[in-house]
Amino acid sequence: MVLEFIVVIAVIFLVWLVWQLMRAKHFTKFRRQIAQELKPKVIASIVEEMTETRSEQLPNNSAHQEATITYWTASTGRILQAALMREIITEQWLKETGNLRNSQHLFHIERDSLHR
Repeated sequence: MVLEFIVVIAVIFLVWLVWQLMRAKHFTKFRRQIAQELKPKVIASIVEEMTETRSEQLPNNSAHQEATITYWTASTGRILQAALMREIITEQWLKETGNLRNSQHLFHIERDSLHR
């Protein structure tokens, strides 16, 4: 009886570990998707915006663009934040792709590097 109980607990624990592994793989895939798909769109949006707003007071030359791109692409969380702010993606997209929880987790673990 005790041995059966231990086996059941061990099986439940293994199932939980497999479930955590699946969640971790999905989160890693989400981070990779941000870097591969959203980062180029964010960069293009930054360059386009800075080109359109170029003036005497805001020269927005290549150094400014490079600094802005470096700032917004410094972390995966900032790339996602920029994509949301620039409406490249929406909260609805996050829900539809099943990544709302992943985005919340990403913002939590990278909260120190997010734009304030």
